[in-house]
Amino acid sequence: MMNLNNNTTIGGIYEVCIGVTDAISAIQYWQQFGYHIGEIGELTAAMANQLYRVNSALQTIRLYHQNADHGLIRLMIWQNPTSAGLGVSSMKVKGNRWGTTLTANILGILNHAEAAKAVSENIIYTQPHWEVIYNKDQKSRPFVEPVVGVREMLLLQPLTRQVLFQRFGYNVPDYGHINHHAALQTSQFTHVGIVVQDDSKEMLKFYEEVLGLLRVRDDIETTYESSLAGREIFELNPGEKFIVTAFDDPRSSQTDLMAARSGRLYIIRFPENITLESCFVDAKPGSLGMCLYTYQVQGIETYFQRMRESAATQITEIVSNEFAQRSFSFIAPDGYFWNIVECK
Repeated sequence: MMNLNNNTTIGGIYEVCIGVTDAISAIQYWQQFGYHIGEIGELTAAMANQLYRVNSALQTIRLYHQNADHGLIRLMIWQNPTSAGLGVSSMKVKGNRWGTTLTANILGILNHAEAAKAVSENIIYTQPHWEVIYNKDQKSRPFVEPVVGVREMLLLQPLTRQVLFQRFGYNVPDYGHINHHAALQTSQFTHVGIVVQDDSKEMLKFYEEVLGLLRVRDDIETTYESSLAGREIFELNPGEKFIVTAFDDPRSSQTDLMAARSGRLYIIRFPENITLESCFVDAKPGSLGMCLYTYQVQGIETYFQRMRESAATQITEIVSNEFAQRSFSFIAPDGYFWNIVECK
């Protein structure tokens, strides 16, 4: 793994970028999850093409969540969107993107989902399934000892792909800070996900060796039989499985649960013997819906040089983004489009 020098750092996932057509409706939606308006910016079509490979004028609104320095939202309003995006399509596709949020009120979110379904809105959701994340083999006596786990649900809408979870019986201090004044009592995005197929695990090295992220929770297997939530969210058939590897902010911990930090990237790796549709064209800048993740760094020139020496492709030059921050983009070896932003 390449060592970072003292002037070079990377944090957790900085932003989830969402292509929208109606900024007001999008802001109203995310306000229910505790977000509020921050900076507003724009790019000409020529500048957007330089940074995002999209020949369209762009207006952008960054949404903050309390005092969080990661897990933010960037609403991207393209004059000429290139794709309708992933929409409510299956989670079991290469190119998939979604954001996960901690909540103190998962039943309240379910109530809204059921109300939306009742008025024929385009929405897909699962029930909040019980899932044991840590110490899966540990047994407890119901009604005598605490049960420790989460309730987890999927929520797909045309412009949002969300997983919500509520903890029971434990807390991780730096893994999501809930805004209890928000209508839906939720945190910033605690983690995001992508889907790949790579039995060799070679693609995973990029995130550890080039970006310098901390590999945690490696090779966690989820099967049709072992997880009702995983089965339903990722449409597993009997006998199918996926394998999870997570990459954290380097300040997190591989061994101490209580020291884990949000901003995590989950890579869901399906075996290569399963046929998966490829949807990368619908999940990159220019697309509506969740189309891009960003990382914020110090020492952007170092990261730029690393990309040029790596297997990344379509690396742009370092230019100013919508918020006058130095920034560049690239496509990782697994096919996902990424953007790097320099700390102000």
